[in-house]
Amino acid sequence: MADISITQPHAMTMEDARTAAQSVADKLTAEFGITYRWEQNMLVFQRAGVDGALTLHANEAQLELKLGLMLKGFSAMIEEKLARKMKSAFAQ
Repeated sequence: MADISITQPHAMTMEDARTAAQSVADKLTAEFGITYRWEQNMLVFQRAGVDGALTLHANEAQLELKLGLMLKGFSAMIEEKLARKMKSAFAQ
């Protein structure tokens, strides 16, 4: 079960949604040092203490994160920050 789950509706084409997801991944890499890979329409990422995936659907993007023990205490702050990034990336 995910510690953080964010669903962001969008009205983008799948190509535009993938570009937006790549933008989110680039920001997370710069900010938190994550590594990621694409598996079809799913961006799978990880770093010490965090595993997750950003899955693209026709009308929404679904972010699921599992946090390690050291980060669980910061889950509300992390969720708020990621929700803002998702909204910004997928808003048109």
